Amino acid sequence: MDWNNKTAANVKAIKPSGIRKFFDIAAQVKGVLSLSIGEPDFAAPDKVLDAMKASLDAKETSYTGNSGMMELREAISLHFEKRYGVHYDPKDEILVTVGVSEGLAMALLAITEPGDEVIIPDPAYVAYPASVELAGGTPVFVPTYPEHDFKLTVEALEKVITPKTKAIVIGYPNNPTGTVMSAEELMPIAKFAEEHDLIVLSDEIYCELMYGDAKFTSFAKLPGMRERTVIFNGFSKAYAMTGMRLGYVCAPREGLAPILKLHQYAIMCANTTAQVGGITALKECDDDVEAMRQEYDRRRKVIYKGLCDMGLPVFEPKGAFYIFPDIRCTGMTSAEFCEKLVQEEKVAVVPGTAFGAQGEGFVRISYAASMDTIQEALKRMARFVEKYRSC
Repeated sequence: MDWNNKTAANVKAIKPSGIRKFFDIAAQVKGVLSLSIGEPDFAAPDKVLDAMKASLDAKETSYTGNSGMMELREAISLHFEKRYGVHYDPKDEILVTVGVSEGLAMALLAITEPGDEVIIPDPAYVAYPASVELAGGTPVFVPTYPEHDFKLTVEALEKVITPKTKAIVIGYPNNPTGTVMSAEELMPIAKFAEEHDLIVLSDEIYCELMYGDAKFTSFAKLPGMRERTVIFNGFSKAYAMTGMRLGYVCAPREGLAPILKLHQYAIMCANTTAQVGGITALKECDDDVEAMRQEYDRRRKVIYKGLCDMGLPVFEPKGAFYIFPDIRCTGMTSAEFCEKLVQEEKVAVVPGTAFGAQGEGFVRISYAASMDTIQEALKRMARFVEKYRSC
């Protein structure tokens, strides 16, 4: 059987994840210090684990409804309104998904037809363009720039909009840059979406991880945006529940209905035990989230200072748990830098080009790692940068 010939052309056209490539490289190097994966180094809160264990002991292993447990959807609704000022009806405006990735994939399948264009900021999370392509659409990349801390601008959007544009995908706090956009900075984007009648797909998975004076604004909170925005969020980052694969989608009922239809056929329902954990996370684990956020903030300050001290240009990230330094002073490409760094100093980071062409000359560093790991990695990186500095 010639499986390559049988594989769909749009699947073959998708590039393998650049993050996973370097994760796999690092895994083959003994003693490597990995700052490459965006996964909390904490375990899920004990209360979450206890609730999940109790659910299993009670033999609660059946399917839930397609949309997820009503108790969980009610908790999501309450949490979202209390924290972000936007109300969604738990009955038909909230869908529990298998992580943000499933929700985004189903949403794009629901809205995308052949020839549709979907705007994606560059750099951005690797799954965005792949999900657009799998849905039969065309990803259109809009560049963002380091001199603006990689923030999206209307001026850049105006250069790529066409009659074929259906939607725009945004994600702030941002992966890979750690960029945050304020309500004032998002307002022009909202007006642009309204003027061009675009759907906005807003990935808000890092919304609980904000630092300094930065304030999070849900895109749906902006005037006129709730009706055209699909929100994606979940439990992986703030609650350290990555392996549970639990997320949710919030949207107006007319927008959520086609996403739910696809979810019914593709997934049936999210994991029952994980949903039980999600209920406890939202109701009882605010202190755990804040403790983890404070520790990330402590690490953020250390890694930012360390990169500045070694002379790498970098802006201070205000969200998520990533930092995106400029490594062009070494004279290497992003990929060369990462390959040499892991080979010579046993430190794994991700080339900026894994997230788009605008990431060339930069690397993504995750500070979702222990302070000891970060401090030792900084020492090794400083030695490496000094060795190869060419400017």
